[in-house]
Amino acid sequence: MPLDVPANWQDVTAMTNSTPTGKNGLSYAEAGVDIDAGNALVDAIGPLAAATRRAGVMGSIGGFGGLFDLKGAGFTDPVLVAANDGVGTKLKIAIETGHHDSIGIDLVAMCVNDLIVQGAEPLFFLDYFACGKLDTKIAEQVISGIADGCKQAGAALIGGETAEMPGLYSEGDYDLAGFCVGAAERGTLLPRANIQVGDILIGLASSGVHSNGYSLVRRVVDNTGLKWDAPAPFDTDRSLGEALLKPTRIYVRSALTAIRETGGVKALAHITGGGLTENLPRILPDGISAHIDLNELATPAVFGWISKQGGVAPMEMLRTFNCGAGLVLVVSEQSAEAVISLLTQAGETAFLLGDIEAPQGAEQVRFSGNLDFAS
Repeated sequence: MPLDVPANWQDVTAMTNSTPTGKNGLSYAEAGVDIDAGNALVDAIGPLAAATRRAGVMGSIGGFGGLFDLKGAGFTDPVLVAANDGVGTKLKIAIETGHHDSIGIDLVAMCVNDLIVQGAEPLFFLDYFACGKLDTKIAEQVISGIADGCKQAGAALIGGETAEMPGLYSEGDYDLAGFCVGAAERGTLLPRANIQVGDILIGLASSGVHSNGYSLVRRVVDNTGLKWDAPAPFDTDRSLGEALLKPTRIYVRSALTAIRETGGVKALAHITGGGLTENLPRILPDGISAHIDLNELATPAVFGWISKQGGVAPMEMLRTFNCGAGLVLVVSEQSAEAVISLLTQAGETAFLLGDIEAPQGAEQVRFSGNLDFAS
């Protein structure tokens, strides 16, 4: 086996261990588990994993676990931060359309964006791919996307598990999970304790729906009767399936730059399931609130389509989807201009979204203005 291939990817498991019985005996392949297919996948993904190698990865990869040297990665007194996640029912669209090459980016994004909001640099990533019958071509496409996401985030793909479990998953179905570990120097974790009234909220534009709310999205699609290969009503250059599979934006490099170079970032919120309504309170101390000016939020056309076709009320949209802001930063007022400038130079669409204020009522997030669903 090539040295660059994590051996635990070779472990294709099954629900049962079959032993030869009866006159002719049974084989593992006859029980539905193809070890040869697993070995072929190992050979195919070796170069993908090797391409994500970064400072800190150590030893000859090929044991029962990956090794990582924190000092080799440049840390002096690190605190480890871990996150795990999946991609939800967005995965069903990938399966039903046969487009598997970007869903791995979503998997990485959902984990690494949760690390960066705590001020941690993602270091390494492991994936779990489970299916009823292993299709090495599909698995390779998925893991290629995972490797792409890891490269975007600066994380090393150091291992994973491919589980072939006939009887548990229907033919053609598969599931994904990811696990990422990051680190921050002690004393630099976010959110900071000095968030105060007058601080500024900066939004970073999302790439679209990202990886939350797809049970509702799929219900809307079902109600319209549209097929996945039909032109997307909100993006006629793509099919509906391709448009809804647009991968989650990974904010790691730009956010790390803002944190390290400005000194003005006090907190970040990853706007996932629950939207702005539920995710901002997770970073706010008691006794203060966030004010969001919806007139400053450039809402991608896909959200207007979802709202209109599904009859989804604006407040329900705000507590389900990111509605155009995939990441929100809390910064000191004097740092806001510098942070926006730096984020813009890093390739983000950054905009003033609101501010921190004294509570105006029972809710910790107050909205003014209106979502613009005109497009």
